[in-house]
Amino acid sequence: METEDRRGRRQQLRDALRPEAKPAPLSRRAWRADVVLAIVLTVVALIWLARYPDSGPVRVGQDVPFPPPTPPTPPSPGVAVREEEPSSVIWPLVVLSALPLAARRRYPLAAFAVVMTATLAMVDDASWISVLTCVIGAYSAVVHSRYRMWAMAALVIAAVLAGLAFRDTEPILPGWSSPAVVLLIAGVLAGLVRIWRRQLAASRDRYARLQQTQEEATRRAVEEERARIAAELHDVVTHNVSVMVIQAGAARKVMDAAPERSKEALLAVEAGGRAAMAELRHVMGLLAGPDIGRTDTPADGLEPQPGLGQLDALTERVRAAGTPVGVAVSLPPDPLPPGVDLAAYRVVQEALTNTIKHAPGAEASVVIGYTDDCLEIEVTDTGGAHGSPPVDGNGRGLIGLRERLAVYGGELTAGPTLAGGYRIKARVPWRIA
Repeated sequence: METEDRRGRRQQLRDALRPEAKPAPLSRRAWRADVVLAIVLTVVALIWLARYPDSGPVRVGQDVPFPPPTPPTPPSPGVAVREEEPSSVIWPLVVLSALPLAARRRYPLAAFAVVMTATLAMVDDASWISVLTCVIGAYSAVVHSRYRMWAMAALVIAAVLAGLAFRDTEPILPGWSSPAVVLLIAGVLAGLVRIWRRQLAASRDRYARLQQTQEEATRRAVEEERARIAAELHDVVTHNVSVMVIQAGAARKVMDAAPERSKEALLAVEAGGRAAMAELRHVMGLLAGPDIGRTDTPADGLEPQPGLGQLDALTERVRAAGTPVGVAVSLPPDPLPPGVDLAAYRVVQEALTNTIKHAPGAEASVVIGYTDDCLEIEVTDTGGAHGSPPVDGNGRGLIGLRERLAVYGGELTAGPTLAGGYRIKARVPWRIA
Protein backbone atom coordinates (compact mmCIF):
# COMPACT_ATOMS: atom_id res chain seq x y z
CA MET A 1 0.00 0.00 0.00
CA GLU A 2 2.80 2.39 0.88
CA THR A 3 4.58 1.51 -2.37
CA GLU A 4 1.45 2.41 -4.35
CA ASP A 5 1.15 5.71 -2.46
CA ARG A 6 4.77 6.53 -3.26
CA ARG A 7 4.23 5.69 -6.90
CA GLY A 8 1.13 7.85 -6.92
CA ARG A 9 3.00 10.79 -5.38
CA ARG A 10 5.86 10.37 -7.84
CA GLN A 11 3.43 10.29 -10.72
CA GLN A 12 1.76 13.45 -9.45
CA LEU A 13 5.16 15.13 -9.14
CA ARG A 14 6.09 14.10 -12.68
CA ASP A 15 2.77 15.38 -13.97
CA ALA A 16 3.31 18.69 -12.17
CA LEU A 17 6.82 19.10 -13.62
CA ARG A 18 5.76 18.06 -17.10
CA PRO A 19 5.12 21.04 -19.39
CA GLU A 20 1.54 21.77 -20.28
CA ALA A 21 0.18 21.71 -23.80
CA LYS A 22 1.31 24.43 -26.13
CA PRO A 23 -1.05 27.39 -26.10
CA ALA A 24 -2.60 28.88 -29.19
CA PRO A 25 -0.25 31.00 -31.31
CA LEU A 26 0.05 34.56 -30.08
CA SER A 27 -1.92 37.00 -32.17
CA ARG A 28 -0.26 39.95 -33.83
CA ARG A 29 -2.35 42.31 -31.74
CA ALA A 30 -1.13 40.78 -28.46
CA TRP A 31 2.49 40.75 -29.71
CA ARG A 32 2.30 44.43 -30.66
CA ALA A 33 0.72 45.29 -27.30
CA ASP A 34 3.62 43.60 -25.45
CA VAL A 35 6.21 45.40 -27.60
CA VAL A 36 4.54 48.78 -27.03
CA LEU A 37 4.31 48.14 -23.25
CA ALA A 38 8.01 47.20 -23.06
CA ILE A 39 9.11 50.23 -25.09
CA VAL A 40 7.00 52.63 -23.04
CA LEU A 41 8.32 51.28 -19.73
CA THR A 42 11.90 51.40 -21.02
CA VAL A 43 11.60 55.02 -22.18
CA VAL A 44 9.96 56.09 -18.90
CA ALA A 45 12.67 54.33 -16.88
CA LEU A 46 15.47 56.01 -18.87
CA ILE A 47 13.86 59.45 -18.55
CA TRP A 48 13.33 58.94 -14.84
CA LEU A 49 16.98 57.92 -14.36
CA ALA A 50 18.21 60.91 -16.34
CA ARG A 51 16.11 63.43 -14.45
CA TYR A 52 16.26 61.89 -10.98
CA PRO A 53 19.56 60.01 -10.71
CA ASP A 54 19.44 59.97 -6.90
CA SER A 55 15.88 58.76 -6.49
CA GLY A 56 16.79 55.16 -5.74
CA PRO A 57 16.61 53.52 -2.32
CA VAL A 58 18.95 54.87 0.36
CA ARG A 59 21.22 52.58 2.32
CA VAL A 60 20.63 52.73 6.05
CA GLY A 61 23.65 52.05 8.34
CA GLN A 62 23.17 50.27 11.63
CA ASP A 63 24.33 52.11 14.82
CA VAL A 64 26.42 54.60 12.80
CA PRO A 65 26.21 58.15 14.25
CA PHE A 66 25.50 60.86 11.76
CA PRO A 67 28.52 63.20 11.32
CA PRO A 68 27.98 66.84 12.07
CA PRO A 69 26.81 68.82 9.11
CA THR A 70 29.56 70.46 7.11
CA PRO A 71 28.81 73.87 5.70
CA PRO A 72 28.85 73.87 1.91
CA THR A 73 31.89 75.26 0.25
CA PRO A 74 31.03 78.21 -1.93
CA PRO A 75 31.89 77.64 -5.57
CA SER A 76 34.86 79.39 -7.04
CA PRO A 77 34.15 82.31 -9.30
CA GLY A 78 33.72 81.25 -12.92
CA VAL A 79 33.42 77.50 -12.18
CA ALA A 80 30.07 75.90 -13.03
CA VAL A 81 28.48 73.44 -10.64
CA ARG A 82 28.01 69.95 -12.21
CA GLU A 83 25.45 67.56 -10.86
CA GLU A 84 26.43 63.94 -10.32
CA GLU A 85 25.45 61.81 -13.31
CA PRO A 86 24.59 58.11 -13.17
CA SER A 87 27.22 55.61 -14.09
CA SER A 88 27.36 54.44 -17.68
CA VAL A 89 26.83 50.84 -16.53
CA ILE A 90 23.36 51.66 -15.20
CA TRP A 91 21.87 52.53 -18.59
CA PRO A 92 22.04 48.99 -20.06
CA LEU A 93 20.70 47.57 -16.80
CA VAL A 94 17.72 49.93 -16.95
CA VAL A 95 17.04 48.81 -20.51
CA LEU A 96 17.31 45.14 -19.52
CA SER A 97 14.94 45.70 -16.59
CA ALA A 98 12.05 46.69 -18.89
CA LEU A 99 12.63 45.88 -22.58
CA PRO A 100 12.51 42.02 -22.22
CA LEU A 101 8.83 42.37 -21.33
CA ALA A 102 8.23 42.43 -25.08
CA ALA A 103 8.57 38.64 -24.93
CA ARG A 104 6.62 38.20 -21.69
CA ARG A 105 4.03 35.92 -23.29
CA ARG A 106 6.28 34.05 -25.71
CA TYR A 107 9.13 33.40 -23.29
CA PRO A 108 7.69 34.30 -19.86
CA LEU A 109 10.31 32.61 -17.66
CA ALA A 110 13.27 33.96 -19.64
CA ALA A 111 11.82 37.48 -19.68
CA PHE A 112 11.19 37.42 -15.93
CA ALA A 113 14.71 36.11 -15.23
CA VAL A 114 16.36 38.90 -17.27
CA VAL A 115 14.18 41.63 -15.75
CA MET A 116 14.76 40.39 -12.20
CA THR A 117 18.53 39.96 -12.67
CA ALA A 118 18.91 43.47 -14.05
CA THR A 119 16.88 44.95 -11.19
CA LEU A 120 18.92 43.14 -8.56
CA ALA A 121 22.14 44.28 -10.24
CA MET A 122 21.21 47.96 -9.86
CA VAL A 123 19.85 47.95 -6.33
CA ASP A 124 20.97 51.50 -5.50
CA ASP A 125 19.59 52.93 -8.75
CA ALA A 126 16.29 51.01 -8.87
CA SER A 127 13.09 53.02 -9.01
CA TRP A 128 9.36 52.47 -8.84
CA ILE A 129 9.44 51.54 -12.54
CA SER A 130 11.75 48.66 -11.68
CA VAL A 131 9.19 47.45 -9.15
CA LEU A 132 6.48 47.65 -11.80
CA THR A 133 8.50 45.72 -14.40
CA CYS A 134 9.33 43.00 -11.87
CA VAL A 135 5.67 42.66 -10.93
CA ILE A 136 4.63 42.42 -14.61
CA GLY A 137 7.37 39.88 -15.27
CA ALA A 138 6.36 37.76 -12.27
CA TYR A 139 2.69 37.88 -13.27
CA SER A 140 3.51 36.87 -16.86
CA ALA A 141 5.76 34.02 -15.72
CA VAL A 142 3.05 32.45 -13.57
CA VAL A 143 0.15 33.03 -15.98
CA HIS A 144 1.71 32.27 -19.36
CA SER A 145 4.49 29.76 -18.66
CA ARG A 146 3.94 26.12 -19.63
CA TYR A 147 6.18 25.13 -16.70
CA ARG A 148 3.86 26.07 -13.85
CA MET A 149 5.89 24.55 -11.01
CA TRP A 150 9.16 26.02 -12.29
CA ALA A 151 7.50 29.44 -12.57
CA MET A 152 6.31 29.28 -8.95
CA ALA A 153 9.77 28.17 -7.82
CA ALA A 154 11.38 31.02 -9.75
CA LEU A 155 8.95 33.47 -8.14
CA VAL A 156 9.82 32.30 -4.61
CA ILE A 157 13.57 32.47 -5.34
CA ALA A 158 13.18 35.97 -6.81
CA ALA A 159 11.23 37.12 -3.74
CA VAL A 160 13.95 35.81 -1.42
CA LEU A 161 16.73 37.47 -3.45
CA ALA A 162 14.79 40.75 -3.58
CA GLY A 163 14.32 40.67 0.18
CA LEU A 164 18.04 40.12 0.72
CA ALA A 165 19.10 42.76 -1.79
CA PHE A 166 16.87 45.49 -0.35
CA ARG A 167 17.09 44.57 3.32
CA ASP A 168 19.32 47.60 4.17
CA THR A 169 17.48 50.20 2.12
CA GLU A 170 15.11 52.90 3.15
CA PRO A 171 12.22 53.34 0.73
CA ILE A 172 11.80 56.54 -1.18
CA LEU A 173 8.32 55.46 -2.32
CA PRO A 174 5.90 53.00 -0.73
CA GLY A 175 6.43 49.54 -2.15
CA TRP A 176 10.14 49.23 -1.49
CA SER A 177 9.29 48.38 2.10
CA SER A 178 9.01 44.69 1.26
CA PRO A 179 9.88 43.64 -2.31
CA ALA A 180 9.41 39.99 -1.38
CA VAL A 181 5.83 40.63 -0.31
CA VAL A 182 5.13 42.58 -3.51
CA LEU A 183 6.40 39.77 -5.71
CA LEU A 184 4.59 37.07 -3.75
CA ILE A 185 1.33 39.00 -3.91
CA ALA A 186 1.78 39.37 -7.67
CA GLY A 187 2.44 35.63 -7.94
CA VAL A 188 -0.64 34.73 -5.89
CA LEU A 189 -2.83 36.98 -8.02
CA ALA A 190 -1.32 35.49 -11.17
CA GLY A 191 -2.01 31.99 -9.85
CA LEU A 192 -5.64 32.88 -9.21
CA VAL A 193 -5.94 34.30 -12.70
CA ARG A 194 -4.39 31.16 -14.14
CA ILE A 195 -6.80 28.91 -12.22
CA TRP A 196 -9.75 31.04 -13.30
CA ARG A 197 -8.68 30.88 -16.93
CA ARG A 198 -8.26 27.10 -16.79
CA GLN A 199 -11.67 26.67 -15.19
CA LEU A 200 -13.19 28.93 -17.82
CA ALA A 201 -11.52 26.93 -20.61
CA ALA A 202 -12.68 23.67 -19.00
CA SER A 203 -16.23 25.01 -18.78
CA ARG A 204 -16.14 25.98 -22.44
CA ASP A 205 -14.84 22.53 -23.38
CA ARG A 206 -17.55 20.85 -21.33
CA TYR A 207 -20.20 23.03 -22.93
CA ALA A 208 -18.85 22.26 -26.41
CA ARG A 209 -18.77 18.52 -25.67
CA LEU A 210 -22.27 18.66 -24.19
CA GLN A 211 -23.55 20.52 -27.23
CA GLN A 212 -21.87 18.05 -29.57
CA THR A 213 -23.28 15.10 -27.62
CA GLN A 214 -26.74 16.63 -27.73
CA GLU A 215 -26.48 17.19 -31.47
CA GLU A 216 -25.33 13.62 -32.00
CA ALA A 217 -28.15 12.28 -29.82
CA THR A 218 -30.66 14.37 -31.75
CA ARG A 219 -29.25 13.18 -35.05
CA ARG A 220 -29.40 9.54 -33.92
CA ALA A 221 -32.96 10.01 -32.68
CA VAL A 222 -33.97 11.49 -36.03
CA GLU A 223 -32.32 8.64 -37.90
CA GLU A 224 -33.96 6.04 -35.67
CA GLU A 225 -37.32 7.72 -36.08
CA ARG A 226 -36.90 7.81 -39.85
CA ALA A 227 -36.02 4.11 -39.84
CA ARG A 228 -39.04 3.34 -37.66
CA ILE A 229 -41.38 5.32 -39.91
CA ALA A 230 -39.87 3.66 -43.00
CA ALA A 231 -40.42 0.22 -41.46
CA GLU A 232 -43.97 1.11 -40.48
CA LEU A 233 -44.78 2.39 -43.97
CA HIS A 234 -43.19 -0.71 -45.46
CA ASP A 235 -45.36 -2.97 -43.33
CA VAL A 236 -48.51 -0.99 -44.15
CA VAL A 237 -47.99 -0.47 -47.87
CA THR A 238 -46.29 -3.70 -48.95
CA HIS A 239 -48.95 -6.09 -47.69
CA ASN A 240 -51.99 -4.15 -48.82
CA VAL A 241 -50.57 -3.14 -52.18
CA SER A 242 -49.42 -6.70 -52.86
CA VAL A 243 -52.92 -8.01 -52.15
CA MET A 244 -54.48 -5.26 -54.27
CA VAL A 245 -52.17 -5.98 -57.22
CA ILE A 246 -52.95 -9.70 -57.13
CA GLN A 247 -56.68 -9.11 -56.82
CA ALA A 248 -56.66 -6.53 -59.62
CA GLY A 249 -54.80 -8.98 -61.86
CA ALA A 250 -57.25 -11.74 -61.06
CA ALA A 251 -60.20 -9.43 -61.78
CA ARG A 252 -58.71 -8.48 -65.13
CA LYS A 253 -58.28 -12.12 -66.15
CA VAL A 254 -61.83 -13.24 -65.28
CA MET A 255 -63.65 -10.01 -66.06
CA ASP A 256 -65.18 -11.33 -69.29
CA ALA A 257 -65.59 -15.01 -68.40
CA ALA A 258 -66.78 -14.67 -64.79
CA PRO A 259 -68.04 -11.16 -63.96
CA GLU A 260 -69.14 -12.21 -60.47
CA ARG A 261 -65.65 -13.39 -59.57
CA SER A 262 -64.16 -10.19 -60.95
CA LYS A 263 -66.60 -8.22 -58.83
CA GLU A 264 -65.46 -10.13 -55.73
CA ALA A 265 -61.84 -9.43 -56.60
CA LEU A 266 -62.55 -5.73 -57.04
CA LEU A 267 -64.33 -5.68 -53.68
CA ALA A 268 -61.20 -7.26 -52.16
CA VAL A 269 -59.11 -4.53 -53.82
CA GLU A 270 -61.40 -1.90 -52.33
CA ALA A 271 -61.18 -3.49 -48.87
CA GLY A 272 -57.41 -3.68 -49.10
CA GLY A 273 -57.24 -0.04 -50.16
CA ARG A 274 -59.43 1.05 -47.28
CA ALA A 275 -57.29 -0.92 -44.82
CA ALA A 276 -54.14 0.63 -46.26
CA MET A 277 -55.62 4.14 -46.04
CA ALA A 278 -56.67 3.57 -42.41
CA GLU A 279 -53.17 2.49 -41.40
CA LEU A 280 -51.55 5.27 -43.40
CA ARG A 281 -53.78 7.80 -41.68
CA HIS A 282 -52.57 6.46 -38.37
CA VAL A 283 -48.90 6.76 -39.34
CA MET A 284 -49.34 10.22 -40.82
CA GLY A 285 -51.35 11.27 -37.79
CA LEU A 286 -48.46 10.32 -35.54
CA LEU A 287 -46.21 12.57 -37.62
CA ALA A 288 -48.64 15.49 -37.69
CA GLY A 289 -49.60 15.33 -34.00
CA PRO A 290 -53.02 15.01 -32.39
CA ASP A 291 -54.05 18.68 -32.47
CA ILE A 292 -54.48 19.14 -36.23
CA GLY A 293 -57.84 20.83 -35.88
CA ARG A 294 -60.04 18.20 -37.50
CA THR A 295 -63.58 17.65 -36.24
CA ASP A 296 -64.76 14.76 -38.45
CA THR A 297 -62.45 12.13 -36.89
CA PRO A 298 -62.10 10.53 -33.44
CA ALA A 299 -60.90 12.60 -30.54
CA ASP A 300 -57.23 12.28 -31.40
CA GLY A 301 -57.63 12.22 -35.17
CA LEU A 302 -56.00 8.76 -35.39
CA GLU A 303 -57.17 5.32 -36.37
CA PRO A 304 -56.43 2.59 -33.80
CA GLN A 305 -53.25 0.58 -34.26
CA PRO A 306 -53.82 -2.92 -35.65
CA GLY A 307 -53.23 -5.95 -33.47
CA LEU A 308 -54.01 -9.62 -33.25
CA GLY A 309 -57.67 -8.65 -32.86
CA GLN A 310 -57.60 -7.75 -36.58
CA LEU A 311 -55.98 -11.07 -37.53
CA ASP A 312 -59.22 -12.43 -39.01
CA ALA A 313 -59.54 -9.47 -41.38
CA LEU A 314 -55.92 -9.92 -42.42
CA THR A 315 -56.31 -13.61 -43.19
CA GLU A 316 -59.54 -12.94 -45.09
CA ARG A 317 -57.73 -10.52 -47.39
CA VAL A 318 -54.97 -13.08 -47.95
CA ARG A 319 -57.51 -15.80 -48.72
CA ALA A 320 -59.25 -13.47 -51.12
CA ALA A 321 -55.92 -13.06 -52.90
CA GLY A 322 -55.86 -16.80 -53.56
CA THR A 323 -53.67 -18.03 -50.71
CA PRO A 324 -55.36 -20.49 -48.33
CA VAL A 325 -54.48 -19.73 -44.72
CA GLY A 326 -54.99 -21.88 -41.65
CA VAL A 327 -55.03 -20.13 -38.30
CA ALA A 328 -54.58 -21.49 -34.78
CA VAL A 329 -54.39 -18.83 -32.08
CA SER A 330 -54.02 -19.20 -28.32
CA LEU A 331 -53.48 -15.92 -26.49
CA PRO A 332 -52.63 -15.23 -22.84
CA PRO A 333 -55.53 -14.48 -20.50
CA ASP A 334 -54.19 -11.01 -19.80
CA PRO A 335 -54.32 -8.34 -22.51
CA LEU A 336 -51.13 -7.96 -24.53
CA PRO A 337 -49.23 -4.66 -24.29
CA PRO A 338 -50.05 -2.48 -27.32
CA GLY A 339 -46.48 -2.56 -28.66
CA VAL A 340 -46.22 -6.36 -28.41
CA ASP A 341 -49.68 -6.76 -29.95
CA LEU A 342 -48.69 -4.58 -32.92
CA ALA A 343 -45.35 -6.37 -33.33
CA ALA A 344 -47.06 -9.79 -33.42
CA TYR A 345 -49.54 -8.54 -36.00
CA ARG A 346 -46.70 -7.18 -38.15
CA VAL A 347 -44.89 -10.53 -38.02
CA VAL A 348 -47.93 -12.37 -39.37
CA GLN A 349 -48.60 -9.64 -41.91
CA GLU A 350 -45.04 -9.65 -43.26
CA ALA A 351 -44.91 -13.46 -43.41
CA LEU A 352 -48.18 -13.72 -45.35
CA THR A 353 -47.11 -10.89 -47.65
CA ASN A 354 -43.91 -12.77 -48.48
CA THR A 355 -45.98 -15.86 -49.20
CA ILE A 356 -48.20 -13.92 -51.61
CA LYS A 357 -45.22 -12.30 -53.37
CA HIS A 358 -42.70 -15.14 -53.46
CA ALA A 359 -44.80 -18.33 -53.27
CA PRO A 360 -47.95 -17.89 -55.38
CA GLY A 361 -50.27 -20.87 -55.04
CA ALA A 362 -48.80 -21.96 -51.71
CA GLU A 363 -50.79 -22.71 -48.60
CA ALA A 364 -49.95 -20.91 -45.39
CA SER A 365 -50.54 -21.68 -41.75
CA VAL A 366 -50.38 -19.32 -38.76
CA VAL A 367 -49.83 -20.71 -35.27
CA ILE A 368 -49.73 -18.40 -32.25
CA GLY A 369 -49.18 -19.68 -28.72
CA TYR A 370 -47.68 -18.51 -25.48
CA THR A 371 -45.63 -19.57 -22.50
CA ASP A 372 -45.40 -17.97 -19.08
CA ASP A 373 -43.28 -15.14 -20.40
CA CYS A 374 -43.14 -15.24 -24.21
CA LEU A 375 -45.53 -15.07 -27.11
CA GLU A 376 -44.58 -17.54 -29.85
CA ILE A 377 -45.53 -16.99 -33.49
CA GLU A 378 -44.90 -19.36 -36.38
CA VAL A 379 -45.97 -18.76 -40.00
CA THR A 380 -45.21 -21.49 -42.53
CA ASP A 381 -46.00 -21.93 -46.22
CA THR A 382 -45.71 -24.93 -48.54
CA GLY A 383 -43.65 -23.19 -51.19
CA GLY A 384 -44.52 -21.91 -54.63
CA ALA A 385 -46.55 -24.16 -56.92
CA HIS A 386 -44.33 -23.33 -59.88
CA GLY A 387 -41.01 -23.82 -58.13
CA SER A 388 -40.53 -20.16 -57.21
CA PRO A 389 -37.37 -19.70 -55.15
CA PRO A 390 -37.99 -18.81 -51.51
CA VAL A 391 -37.01 -15.40 -50.20
CA ASP A 392 -33.54 -15.35 -48.67
CA GLY A 393 -34.67 -13.92 -45.33
CA ASN A 394 -32.54 -10.78 -45.54
CA GLY A 395 -35.10 -8.44 -47.02
CA ARG A 396 -36.00 -5.04 -45.66
CA GLY A 397 -39.23 -6.32 -44.15
CA LEU A 398 -37.58 -9.07 -42.09
CA ILE A 399 -34.81 -6.72 -40.98
CA GLY A 400 -37.46 -4.27 -39.82
CA LEU A 401 -39.25 -7.04 -37.94
CA ARG A 402 -36.06 -8.03 -36.12
CA GLU A 403 -35.49 -4.43 -35.09
CA ARG A 404 -39.11 -4.08 -33.97
CA LEU A 405 -38.96 -7.25 -31.86
CA ALA A 406 -35.56 -6.32 -30.42
CA VAL A 407 -37.18 -3.30 -28.78
CA TYR A 408 -39.16 -5.70 -26.55
CA GLY A 409 -36.35 -8.23 -26.15
CA GLY A 410 -37.73 -10.58 -28.81
CA GLU A 411 -36.08 -12.44 -31.66
CA LEU A 412 -36.99 -13.64 -35.13
CA THR A 413 -35.68 -16.48 -37.28
CA ALA A 414 -36.54 -17.14 -40.91
CA GLY A 415 -35.49 -19.76 -43.43
CA PRO A 416 -36.59 -22.50 -45.82
CA THR A 417 -38.10 -25.76 -44.60
CA LEU A 418 -37.05 -29.28 -45.61
CA ALA A 419 -40.27 -29.67 -47.59
CA GLY A 420 -39.40 -26.69 -49.82
CA GLY A 421 -41.51 -24.11 -48.06
CA TYR A 422 -40.59 -21.21 -45.81
CA ARG A 423 -40.95 -20.65 -42.09
CA ILE A 424 -40.84 -17.49 -39.94
CA LYS A 425 -40.68 -17.92 -36.16
CA ALA A 426 -40.78 -15.16 -33.59
CA ARG A 427 -40.57 -15.04 -29.81
CA VAL A 428 -41.37 -11.88 -27.90
CA PRO A 429 -41.86 -11.36 -24.16
CA TRP A 430 -45.41 -10.36 -23.44
CA ARG A 431 -44.99 -9.60 -19.73
CA ILE A 432 -43.50 -6.13 -19.45
CA ALA A 433 -42.54 -4.99 -15.94
